[in-house]
Amino acid sequence: LVADAEMLGTPDPELAATMGFSGFGKKARTFDLEAMFEQTRRTAVERSRKVLEAREREKEEQTEKEFRIPFTDSSASASSATRAGSTLTEREAVGSESEDDSNEALSGPSMQSQSSVKGAAEDTDDDDDDEDEEFIGPPLPPGFKDSDDDNDNDDTEEEDNNPVKKIPDSHEITLQHGTKTVSALGLDPSGARLITGGYDYDVKFWDFAGMDASLQAFRSLQPCECHQIKSLQYSSTGDVILVVSGNSQAKVLDRDGFPVMECIKGDQYIVDMTNTKGHTAMLNSGCWHPKIKEEFLTCSNDGTVRTWDVNNEKKHKSVFKPRSVQGKRVIPTTCTYSRDGKLIAAGCQDGSIQIWDRNMSVHTKFHCRQAHASGTDTSCLTFSYDGTVLASRGGDDTLKIWDIRQFKKPLNSADGLPSFFPMTDCCFSPDDKILVTGTSVKKGGGSGKLFFFYRETFQKLYEIEVTDASVVRCLWHPKLNQIMVGTGNGLAKVYYDPVKSQRGAKLCVVKTKRKERQAETLTQDYIITPHALPMFREPRQRSTRKQLEKDRLDPMKSHKPEPPVAGAGRGGRVGTHGVTLSSYIVKNIALDKTDDSNPREAILRHAKEAEENPYWVAPAYAK
Repeated sequence: LVADAEMLGTPDPELAATMGFSGFGKKARTFDLEAMFEQTRRTAVERSRKVLEAREREKEEQTEKEFRIPFTDSSASASSATRAGSTLTEREAVGSESEDDSNEALSGPSMQSQSSVKGAAEDTDDDDDDEDEEFIGPPLPPGFKDSDDDNDNDDTEEEDNNPVKKIPDSHEITLQHGTKTVSALGLDPSGARLITGGYDYDVKFWDFAGMDASLQAFRSLQPCECHQIKSLQYSSTGDVILVVSGNSQAKVLDRDGFPVMECIKGDQYIVDMTNTKGHTAMLNSGCWHPKIKEEFLTCSNDGTVRTWDVNNEKKHKSVFKPRSVQGKRVIPTTCTYSRDGKLIAAGCQDGSIQIWDRNMSVHTKFHCRQAHASGTDTSCLTFSYDGTVLASRGGDDTLKIWDIRQFKKPLNSADGLPSFFPMTDCCFSPDDKILVTGTSVKKGGGSGKLFFFYRETFQKLYEIEVTDASVVRCLWHPKLNQIMVGTGNGLAKVYYDPVKSQRGAKLCVVKTKRKERQAETLTQDYIITPHALPMFREPRQRSTRKQLEKDRLDPMKSHKPEPPVAGAGRGGRVGTHGVTLSSYIVKNIALDKTDDSNPREAILRHAKEAEENPYWVAPAYAK
């Protein structure tokens, strides 16, 4: 500041007058920061000393008051009023000082004196609030807590003890994806965008920040033509989306839905699946590597689990082949990475869960043969956030939780959770203490529910009745603390709590619906046809006589048509049959047919001539 002031200096007074800068005559102020800090520190020390003295004085007066024999009422009341007045004036003085110097932070005495200053400032604020009630008396003791604070602490303690209070379900919004099952849900890592995919082949994009209360998707597309969408997931960086559908080629789209890559289709005539470059049958599931943003995983009905690189669509990176007890090929119905990305797990149709080391594709590292009932589709595998536990959702209506180091039997299991879909989800809460899954219902068979289980004991904590259709997908986003649910009747529901949740659905609920533009409503009222315009309209005929008189005057309309040309052409007009011999014969002989419809008349036509000159008949017979 000082340097700037010296640079500016004082300009020439004549120049200032000409340019109209009257303020340039004054010299810029200089600030000595060290002196200011020193002064602030002194005032803080002085103020805290005063506050401490005032408190001690008040304590002494209080003790005296307790042990003193009371005088007459009037004298006592007068003395208390004067004392109250002095206390108030002291407090007000201290409060005004604290307000003046509150901006000059980052300086001052030790922590203890600062806290005492803070206490004094709080007291003065209280006094300002309660001037009407004239609150009189000593300040509150340091150990005393306000009742509200106690309640807040109790609430937090209750939340720790009661996990149900952590479930954000007080409010919900419903996004209408379509009419068919919402079979895939994906949220980007920041929680700004949601994607939904369904049995109607559509993928819809929802932007919480850009949506208003009408809750409309900003983009809808069919990336895989007529194939049901099985799985959608944003990569760890959120810049690309993996789309797994009912065909054999997974696709990668960018954030706006434009294609980035498509996996190659394998050769279905090769027996050994290791030698084909890609999947040869319908895909079942897929997911991104949690750490490497270019790598993803897919599993298919061709009996393989393959890893891919976004930058190389011509061939997979590696192939994992699950095998049954007899060593035969078995179909993987779901696959996932562990949280650190070092393990790859697959749930298979023979009821087994097989886990490989990502770098060694030949033999499984962990293997559980009878995790679920054989012949059912294990619909979901998911690792806990701490990476020690694996949860599996079976097609045999069970939810199980496993420690993969002791993989023979599950840690806990819950049954009676019907599932009719090959992609019914389960997921962990952000604090890793609750496990969530949805249930399926037949049409008219009640409501689909979302069940919450305590991870340690597998006790059912809570349930939400979602809608009168199956609950297929569920997703609890750790950043937003909101639960997304995809249902069998084409809805995507978002559950949130205004206090516990962040952003997400809270952003779009508060925005009012946009009004329709005026121009759009105007065009819908009437339709203009081209022949309704005056320039195209034919005039109505008033009388025929006048019209005929007009037509007589018109040389074009009153022109007599030319008669047909007989024989050779004349007057510049070409004859109809030309002048060649063949055309003459055609015209005069071949086409000149007399009417022989009545033969008697045709013969009697020649009777008179025959009677007068009988050359052909009588003379011939005479000789």
